[in-house]
Amino acid sequence: MKLTDLSARQIRYYEDQELIKPDRNEGNRRMYSLNDMDRLLEIKDYISEGFNIAAIKKKYAEREAKSKKAVSQTEVRRALHNELLQQGRFASAQSPFGRG
Repeated sequence: MKLTDLSARQIRYYEDQELIKPDRNEGNRRMYSLNDMDRLLEIKDYISEGFNIAAIKKKYAEREAKSKKAVSQTEVRRALHNELLQQGRFASAQSPFGRG
């Protein structure tokens, strides 16, 4: 692909390795999002830095686990805030965690 300087074969390999998961249209053609393109460029950088596919997968797994943990901590805080609201301990119903 011109945007990434990767061959179609390389991109299919990364898809086979489940590093990217492009959407598909009704004709079963791959539809790459901007996030997919960013990830392909990131994979390309990791490869040029000497990372192998297993190490890249591990990096992405760690990143995803960290992201899930952050989301779950926010959910716990939001639930605690709502519980305290129900008990009347907060004067304001406005959540300090964004929309709630």
